[in-house]
Amino acid sequence: MSQQINIQAAKTHLSRIVEQVANGEEVVIAKAGKPMVKMVPYKATRKPRTPGLLAGQGYWESPDCWEPDEELIKQMTDGPLFPDESQAPDYQIAEDPK
Repeated sequence: MSQQINIQAAKTHLSRIVEQVANGEEVVIAKAGKPMVKMVPYKATRKPRTPGLLAGQGYWESPDCWEPDEELIKQMTDGPLFPDESQAPDYQIAEDPK
C-alpha cells in the first residue's frame, strides 16, 4: 500500500519514513499535492560471478572429449530421417495450393 506525504512533512519525519520504507511500505513524496518521488526499499545487487571459482576441485575432461565422433556425424548426415517407420509422424504434408 502506498502512502503520500508532502515534502515539508517528509523533511520533518524523514527517519520515520525511512523505517516505513525499509519495512516494505512504498511512500510517495508530493509537492503541492502532485506526486514527485516514490521511495521503495533498497535491494542489494548480487555480486558478479568470479570465473575459475572451482579451479582444481575435481573438474576433468577426457583427452578426446572435443574430438569429432565420425560415426555420429555419419549417422546424422547420411542416415535416414526416420530409421524405423513406427517412429515416423502419422500426418501427410499438404501440396502447395498454387
